[in-house]
Order: sequence, then C-alpha cells, then structure tokens
Amino acid sequence: MVKKRMAKKANINLRFNILTVLTYIVGIILIAKLFSLQIVHGAEYREQSNTRLTRESTLEASRGAILDKTGVPLVTSKMEFSLEMYKSKVDTDTLNTSILNMIQTLEKYKCSYSDIFPIRIEPFEFTITEETLEKWKKSNNLEEDITAEEAFYKFKNKYKIQNANIQEVRKIIAIRYLIAQKGYSSTRAVTISEDIPREAVAEFSESSEKFSGINIVVEPVRQYASGNLASHILGYAGKISSEEYEKRKNYYSSNDIIGKTGIEYVFEEYLKGKNGTKQIDMAVDGTTTAEYIAKEAIAGSDIVLSIDANLQKITEDALAANIQKIASGGFGKAYNAKAGAAVVMNVNSGEILAMASYPDYNPADFVGGISQEAWNNYTNNGAKPLVNKATQNSYSPGSTFKMITAIAGLESGVIDLNTRINDTGIYKKYRDYQPKCWYYTDYHTGHGYLDVSGAIEKSCNYFFYETSDKMGIDNLVRFAKYFGLGAKTGIELQSETSGVLASKETRPNLHPNEPYWSPGNTLQAAIGQSDNEFSPLQMARYISMLANGGHKIDVSIVKTIRNSDGSETSREEINQFVNKKLGLQEDNTENIEINQTHLKAVLEGMKSVTSDSGGTAYVRFKDFNISVGGKTGSAEAPNNQVHAWFVGFAPFENPEIAIVVMVENGGHGNYTAEVVRDIMAEYFGMNTQNVEEDMSAVPYVEIMR
Repeated sequence: MVKKRMAKKANINLRFNILTVLTYIVGIILIAKLFSLQIVHGAEYREQSNTRLTRESTLEASRGAILDKTGVPLVTSKMEFSLEMYKSKVDTDTLNTSILNMIQTLEKYKCSYSDIFPIRIEPFEFTITEETLEKWKKSNNLEEDITAEEAFYKFKNKYKIQNANIQEVRKIIAIRYLIAQKGYSSTRAVTISEDIPREAVAEFSESSEKFSGINIVVEPVRQYASGNLASHILGYAGKISSEEYEKRKNYYSSNDIIGKTGIEYVFEEYLKGKNGTKQIDMAVDGTTTAEYIAKEAIAGSDIVLSIDANLQKITEDALAANIQKIASGGFGKAYNAKAGAAVVMNVNSGEILAMASYPDYNPADFVGGISQEAWNNYTNNGAKPLVNKATQNSYSPGSTFKMITAIAGLESGVIDLNTRINDTGIYKKYRDYQPKCWYYTDYHTGHGYLDVSGAIEKSCNYFFYETSDKMGIDNLVRFAKYFGLGAKTGIELQSETSGVLASKETRPNLHPNEPYWSPGNTLQAAIGQSDNEFSPLQMARYISMLANGGHKIDVSIVKTIRNSDGSETSREEINQFVNKKLGLQEDNTENIEINQTHLKAVLEGMKSVTSDSGGTAYVRFKDFNISVGGKTGSAEAPNNQVHAWFVGFAPFENPEIAIVVMVENGGHGNYTAEVVRDIMAEYFGMNTQNVEEDMSAVPYVEIMR
C-alpha cells in the first residue's frame, strides 16, 4: 500500500512538472511574438496601419427627370465632377506644395476655385467693407491699424509658406484660409472646385502623389433643357436651406439640392432618389490607395407631365407676342399690358396640355444659388415673373362668366329656350342702382329682344341682369360651384388660389363695412363682376365642363411617375400623395345633371361668337378651318384696368380641347382671341392663319363684354 501511494505521488509530480514546463515554453513563445510585433516589425506594422485610413463618401443619387407626355426631357441631371479636400497627416511644407500643385492644375483647365480670402495683391488692398473689415481683423487677432500688405504677410508666416512668388503665395493662402474657415478633418471634406472637366479629373487621378487629401466626387447637377420653357410648371431646385435641413436631416445633407417650387417642389420625395456610399482607403499623406462601392445609389423617379413640349412653346410664344402687340397699340389703342396667362386643357380628361404664364423666368438661374442681381431683377419686376398667373392669381372673369348665369337661369326655370328679353339699354328696376348694357354705353340704344343664345353671342348685360334678378344669387352660386368656380382645381402645383365666388357668405369678410347682400350685387355677379375672381385654370375647367356635356373632371398636369426599377406609381398613390402634401380636400360639391338641351343652347351662343358676323370674336375666326365655341370678356379691375379674356373650345361638334387666355389690362377680350386661334392651329395641325384684322367689325370699347 505504501509503495502504491508513493508511485501515485510520483506520477502526480511528474505531470505537474510537465505542465509547468509547457506553460514556461508558451510564455517564452508569446514574449518572443510580442517582441517581434513591437520591436522587430513594429515600424513596419505601424506603417501598414497608418496607410489603412478608411473614410466613407456619399454616392449622390441622380435626381429624377421631368418629361413631357411624349418623353421629351424638360429637366434632367448631368453628373458633375467636384474636387474636395480632406485633412491628411503631412507636414506644412508638403501641404503647401500640394495645394499649389492643385491650384495650378485647376488653372491649367480653366477651373475656378473657392477663394474667400479678403486681401487682393498688386496692389495690396482689402476687399471687404469697413464695417466687416473691423470684425474680420478682430476675429483674426490683427491690429486695428494693420495694412492689407502687413496682414497678408502675417498669414504667409502663419501658414509657414516658404515660396517667394507672391502670386503663388496668395493662391496657397486662399486655400489654407478656406479650409480654416470651413473646418475640415480626415472625415469631413471642404469643396475646392466644382464642375471640373474630365481631363482635370484624369490628371488628378494619374498624379495623385502630387496632391494630399484630395478626392473627386460625382454630383448630379440640374439642367433645364429648354431654358424658360414651362418654368412656372417645372419650378426650380436650389441648395437646401438651414430650416429645410433641420426638418429633413435624416435623409439630406447640408449641401443637397431640394425642390423649391413647381413640380420640383411637389414631387421632391419621388425625384430625390436614395444616396449610396463609397469606401475610400487613403494613406497618411492623403493619397487614395483603394475605393469600392458599399451601397449603390438609387436614382430618383421620373415625373411624366401631361403637357406637350411643342404645344407649350407655341402657347408661350403666342401669349408673349399678343401681350406685346396689345402694349404697342397693335389693335388700335395701346394698353399697359405686361402680364397674362393661357391654359390648354383636354375637356374629357382634365389633363393640362399646355399652361403659360407671362413673363416667365429661367430655372437655371437658381442652380447653385441665384445671384443677388438676378434675384433683384425678378423681385423688382412689377409684372412678377416668379408668380404663376395661371394658378396663383385670380381675376374678375367679366362676360366669360355669363354662360354660368345662362345655365343657372335655364335649370332653375326662371327662363326657358323661348324666353326673349327686351334689352332697352338701362336696367331700371331699382332706384338706387340702374346699370347699363355695354351696348347702350357705346351706341345709346339697347340690343332689343334676345333669347339666351343671342344674349351670349351679343354678350348682352341686360339679359343677364334680368335673369339673375329673377332667380337670385343662391341659384347662381349653386351652379357656379358645380362648375368649380371659387375652389381649387387640385392641380399638382403649390400655392394654387381658390379665387372668390361672389355670394352672401363671402361678402361680410370682403366688405365688413357693407356686409349685406343687395340686389345690385346680384346683377353685378351675373356678368362676372362684383367679388367674382377666378384663376385662368379654374376658368379652363369650367369651359371644359361646358364642352364635355357638363360632367365633372379631375384636373391634372402629371400623367405618371416612372420609378428607377421600371415600375409606375399608381394614380391612386399619386393623388393621395399630392392631397397630403398640398393639404387638398376631396370634392364634396353637389352633383348636378345638366339638361343637355339647355346646355346646347348655351353652346350655340358660344359658336355664334366666332362664326356669326355679329359675334364679338368673329373677326378672329371667320376664315378658320375648325368650328370653335368661344366667349370674349373684358372685366373692370382696380386702378382703371380692364382685363381681357377669351375662352373657347374646339372642335365644336366633338370637343377635344378648351383654351383660356387672360391678359392683365389687355383692353378687350377680342384681342386675346388671337392667342387661342394660334394654339388651335398648332394643336389641329393647321398652318397658322393670316386672319385679316378688320377692326371695323368690332366696336372700339366694350368694357363689360
């Protein structure tokens, strides 16, 4: 037993000794490995570690395009190269030399670069105002009485620039000052130059050892393919503001562009796309050693509009030429006409085929930030070129409203198709208000007996005074609401006006000192005056509904949205998105089934306006190859202005399009009919007609027609 215990003890000791030896050996190996890592190969591994600086760069998604209905690009994005600079671990001499190499390369390819250093050389002078200069000196710890030359050399010494060439010193200081002011690090870059050519990109890439900490980034830049064309529809995009960034910083960077107006604004969420990321490996001296895509960028969706680019151009050109002709006295008397709008609508679908507002603007002016001079030119222009007059402004419609009064009178039963009212010139029913027909004002007599079609053809105020007085304002308002007047159309554009529909409800807010509705207010409302003010777009919807049989339509300027994966966004989703973004309400107005016999009589009156020798627009359409229904209107406005309207549709037998034209202070609606004629000629593939302008067929002044 004793021997067994001794043997067992010896066995345990042996195993303990073996374990001790093994532990000692492992320890020796670990110490040797550590010695190798830290002492023998330490410098080598430190160098490898230092050359593996990795940073993440954003891959900007290409912003979606905006196209016309046929696929013609109206707004696109081109990929633009920019040069940015990161902080790198190099000595001062190397940094200064690298900056000079960078500037010389940029200048070689005629590239501009950021320069905010406020001292000019040869001669030395400060480039900022006295007030700003005082603050600048204080913030840079410079003496109050220091000269520009002395300050310049202070910065030269501060940045330890050894170069003797004063011009080269100035270039180095410009970049050193820029990066000091903007703040940069190994992970945060400062943009040095934008829109650099591919040749410059190639040189920067091929000679990267000459440049410390530079990186070439590719950014999408907005391009407006046709200059000012459809500017009020497209809108513009610009750099995101601090307020916009605070609301969207989870999805945007502080340098992103964002839609500001028009389609660019409304469909920002679709156009934006989703940025990707790129990993960049850089050495300590700032040279790139490798780069790879971590996450692909996803391009934004394309917005396809319902407008036709060619028809849009014809519409804009015709409107501009007409306004200039009116202003120059081309129709006999010169009016101070400076602005206007035109809308072309599909009468069955409500799609906008063209929409013009004059004067217009160039969206490209806003790319990269608009200059103060350009901004002042736009904002100081009394004609307000940045305002879309087709959707954002409202105007008294004048006699173009009379078809509403006619239908309301027929549908309410106060007149019928056989009713003939005798226009004696002055409506004398009320002692305190006795308005005249325009015809009496011009010719000192009335139109005589007219039925409803004749009253529209002759634009007889007296007929509509009597009709409205019989039915009252409530009936008139009921039918005006049905045709969409005094309410937003729901078009996919921001800041659409609701206009004003003259009524008992709206009067107290507009006239707090005279809040009560009077019979005279009804008479004025019946001929498109009183408080009535509608946008040209609302008027286009109203005329379209007349032409399509009195059926409601949904107004739209967006045909579809095409996503980057090839799919299309559903109409329901588009509508829901737009309604939420613009705060639009569902249409809950009363549905009214218009008697087609009544409607036909009204439309016949509109046809006579253009086809009968006594019609107020006959001279414009007498030789036209397409039958047209139309109506002129000349509405009194503040400051003794007379806004000129023409509303029409064609072909009369099977209507396809409605067109509305309005010129601020245009004098007479007959003048604006020229625009409608030119647009129709383009739409129907006709050669523009050289219509003889026989003004003898048109009374000189027709204020209320």
